[in-house]
Amino acid sequence: MQESVYRVLVMSGHATVDDIARRTGIPRADSAKTLEALVAMGLATHADGTPGRFRAVPPDVALLPRIKRNTEALDLARTEAARLIETHRETVRRHDAGQLLEVITGAEALRQHLKQIQTHAREEMLWFCKAQYVAMPSGSNTEEYEALARGVRYRVLYEQAFFDDEGAVDNVATGMRAGESARAVPSLPLRLAVADRSVAIFPLVPGGPQGSPDEPTTALVRDSNLLSALVALFESYWENAVPLHLTDATGPQTLLTEEPASPRTRLSPVDSRLLSLLVAGVTDKAIASHMGLSRRTVQRRIQSLMERAGAETRMQLAWQAARREWL
Repeated sequence: MQESVYRVLVMSGHATVDDIARRTGIPRADSAKTLEALVAMGLATHADGTPGRFRAVPPDVALLPRIKRNTEALDLARTEAARLIETHRETVRRHDAGQLLEVITGAEALRQHLKQIQTHAREEMLWFCKAQYVAMPSGSNTEEYEALARGVRYRVLYEQAFFDDEGAVDNVATGMRAGESARAVPSLPLRLAVADRSVAIFPLVPGGPQGSPDEPTTALVRDSNLLSALVALFESYWENAVPLHLTDATGPQTLLTEEPASPRTRLSPVDSRLLSLLVAGVTDKAIASHMGLSRRTVQRRIQSLMERAGAETRMQLAWQAARREWL
């Protein structure tokens, strides 16, 4: 009723009680009460100071401040509601383990959950990538590229045996060109994916690789001490892992020298990539395939690096590379 009367006032400029009653069909007594109510609300005034004639207060003056106050109140209510919802969830989690850990059975179900957590990730994804995939073949994770494109940071740890699979090195290089940060370690204790440090997926029992008769049994765990422990495990391995440099370097490059005053003298792009793969434990065959070189050429370049570094073994070369900050 108030909205109808105010609308008539806005359209007519000013009106009496009888005008309002006639144009809206509202009884005269109700029209009079409504007009006085609008005056009390600051939406109307007495025209020219005459009690029987009313004028609408301009909508930008009368309504916009009111709308702003209502919007602010609504935003505050939403914020408070979100806090209450999260408090409720935390309370439920403390009393119901099912809210903390969800069991996932089968490769297809695992694949769908991995896609889902990446689709909803907003800040960071952490990965342990072991050899012989269970749910996602190397290079098939298109959700990673979509997440990287919208600004999600990816930190991925690969175990040495991962690079033995056909095309694995090339797939890792593709991910790094898209923005992935990758490192390598001799071995990893489990498969793991963590999204925004709020949800993680990891195996509950050892599962067979793709094609194995044993379906994988994994768990999805949310905010809890277990999740914190998994993140800490990742950070521990990441800290001690070898950074991978599989993409072409930019900027001026120089050949490796023995000048002690310049320990950070950089390698040529080819030698830098080769050494990174070597230290990561990638086989000569896989290195040759990835770099488009023959195995003999790879071995010859490795021998040259060993001679320049004064190393008698590949292990000594890796140590010298770390000491001289070639990686």
